[in-house]
Amino acid sequence: MQKVIVLDFGAQYGQLIARRVRDLHVYSEILPCDTPAAEIQAAKPSALILSGGPASVYAPDAPGLDPAVFDLGIPILGFCYGQQIMAKTLGGVVGHTEVGEYGPADIVRVSKSELLDGTPEKQTVWMSHRDSVAKVPSGFSITSSTAVCPVASMECAERKLYATQFHPEVRHTTYGTQMLSNFLFGVCGFEQSWSMDNLIDQLVDDVRAKVGEDRVILGLSGGVDSSVVGALCARAIGKQLTCVFVNHGLLRKDEPEQVEEVFTKQFDVDFVHVHAEDRYVELLEGVKDPEQKRKIIGTQFWEEFFTVAQQLDGVKYLAQGTIYPDIIESGARKTGGKASTIKSHHNLIPFPEGVSFDLIEPLDHFFKDEVRALGTALGLPDHIVWRQPFPGPGLAIRIIGDVTPEKLEILKNADAVVREELDAYNTRLFEQTGLRNSEHSCWQYFAVLPDIKSVGVMGDERTYQRPVIIRAVESTDAMTADWAKLPYDVLGKISSRIVAEVPGVNRVVYDITPKPPGTVEWE
Repeated sequence: MQKVIVLDFGAQYGQLIARRVRDLHVYSEILPCDTPAAEIQAAKPSALILSGGPASVYAPDAPGLDPAVFDLGIPILGFCYGQQIMAKTLGGVVGHTEVGEYGPADIVRVSKSELLDGTPEKQTVWMSHRDSVAKVPSGFSITSSTAVCPVASMECAERKLYATQFHPEVRHTTYGTQMLSNFLFGVCGFEQSWSMDNLIDQLVDDVRAKVGEDRVILGLSGGVDSSVVGALCARAIGKQLTCVFVNHGLLRKDEPEQVEEVFTKQFDVDFVHVHAEDRYVELLEGVKDPEQKRKIIGTQFWEEFFTVAQQLDGVKYLAQGTIYPDIIESGARKTGGKASTIKSHHNLIPFPEGVSFDLIEPLDHFFKDEVRALGTALGLPDHIVWRQPFPGPGLAIRIIGDVTPEKLEILKNADAVVREELDAYNTRLFEQTGLRNSEHSCWQYFAVLPDIKSVGVMGDERTYQRPVIIRAVESTDAMTADWAKLPYDVLGKISSRIVAEVPGVNRVVYDITPKPPGTVEWE
């Protein structure tokens, strides 16, 4: 199979590069920059891309790469730091300029270029650098420049080595997709062979081959990742799969019923619905600290799950919805533990003493958008495939303060109104633009219940009831987000409906804080 390996030098765009390659239907993986050339060769890549990075190539602790990488005889493309490390390793010179470039910049073509073929002589790209190549290595030609950067791009067509100081992977580089296409299809001669439909049969075969006649258990949350794993394993092994759905009572309105309907009527698996709502209410009584809530909810989930698991015979495997960003961001296992750790792996499992299962993680090389595409191809309904991000502790951390049945009822009903109206708003935008994520569509939206009350007037009588906060944001990557610029009539309708339809609420407010400085969730 054709495969591109992205060597990651700590770039903020490392995952984005791999995703852009996959968007062009070519398979890609990410490895740490210091992976030995022999290990890279053993992975049988058809091409390499060297990512950007925040360091200077001359810094004492600057990330480097095995120089033998350039002797592998495969096409290599470098971006930003990737261009600089290519130049330095092959005998060029990288200089520290007095003036950096950050943001949009205009490049001008100065010689023939395979990488820039079919793009304008002058075009806008996205720069983010101070250091830059001052002298190209022997055999390289300069192909474009800016007013500040004399080597905006360079290439050695004879050795199939190409590099840019700018970032073709970001949307702000107008013809970046064309440049990637030129490299993948023009230079490398790849075919567009990476697609969800083509992969399902292979994934099903892989699960069957690993499981054999054994049984598999899955902790089904109802979220996108675990649901797609459930659908995939259901197709592969059917009744050998047991899905355990722990209902802690903290999901959104009607979600438990939706999950049960899909996995009992659409898929031929054993489905166990654990009704733990009362136990969670008791455990959370009087608990206000959000971290304590998270700990209680997570610990109890595994207690509920393993209680069921230990009652089943012949279970050898535990299936999990681990996806590629989980592994990359944890700097663990598949990346050799060399990448910097951004967050702890969210699927570390506290097995009880004497209990263990082998893991099956069929999505561990897929990005979120690919997981959604896979879910659609497997026949999951849109309301699950396109389900919004939802915190593991559920509504408990959207209730500020202690969690009570009364507050849960208020929040579930208010949140249902927010989602119903903004689902409709997003649908109208989709119909107008044909884009599921158009410029002003909401990426995530929900209600928050603060731990306060306020005075109001309803039916000529004074009230002292709770406010509801609406949170709606626009984002493409969850790293940053801006508050959604919703039309006033949409906000007005949401407010009117919540006050009229949800007992205990007399006020609605809208959170207009971007991320940063705020976060999407309140706790």
